[in-house]
Amino acid sequence: MILTLNLAVVLAVIIYFRIRRRVQARSRSDQWLTVFIVLIFGVLIAPTEFGQGILDVLGDVVNNISASGSP
Repeated sequence: MILTLNLAVVLAVIIYFRIRRRVQARSRSDQWLTVFIVLIFGVLIAPTEFGQGILDVLGDVVNNISASGSP
């Protein structure tokens, strides 16, 4: 039996548990580590269908906001 792990799923679990912790107990280096992990997660998930769907939704939201702000 071969067990494979998807790195994006592992990082999503790590991010979930890091975000749940109390903010007051975090050091600056701990915050930067969280930012780095989230950045790597974004790079890994971007080329997937799920990532492209998120990009499309965010693009539509930004276009609607910018269109509503212009006369």
